[in-house]
Amino acid sequence: MTLLVNHLSPFLLTNLLLGTMQASAPARIVIVSSDAHQYDTMNFDDLSFKRGYFGFKAYARSKLANVLFTYELARRLGAGGVTVNALHPGHVATDIWKTNFSVFGPPLKWIMGLFALTPEQGAENTIYLASSPDMAGVTGKYFVKREAVHSAPISYDVKISQRLWELSERLTSIHQ
Repeated sequence: MTLLVNHLSPFLLTNLLLGTMQASAPARIVIVSSDAHQYDTMNFDDLSFKRGYFGFKAYARSKLANVLFTYELARRLGAGGVTVNALHPGHVATDIWKTNFSVFGPPLKWIMGLFALTPEQGAENTIYLASSPDMAGVTGKYFVKREAVHSAPISYDVKISQRLWELSERLTSIHQ
């Protein structure tokens, strides 16, 4: 479910809107990932965690999928006027802590609320990437606090991103 919501849904929506975006160029696609992407390796042999589910690991895998998708889409689009970038919004005080960590969730949410960003603060990076003139033409990057930074080494693996793309096409029944 985590991979479906965090990766396959944005993959499908983006691909359904891609023709319109290309016809409306310049246009921007912003994928909200997380620094949690660095804590998974995209195990294609057990994508659905049938051999043991752990919420944070599933979240990390879905966020790695976001970064892989961003880089693969940027490669496929080239310099056609539609840019695509991913970002880590920061540690935002959301209900993920409450809903994904059973009895430990509510205390984790309270603790995170002491130093986490508000949802409004967390949205600032997304708004910047989507609307700033400074971002015109910038594509295929991963951002933290408005700065392009290196994502996890595995996220640059073209074979993995292509395999994920092909699997995502099959799972969503969309083909470009």
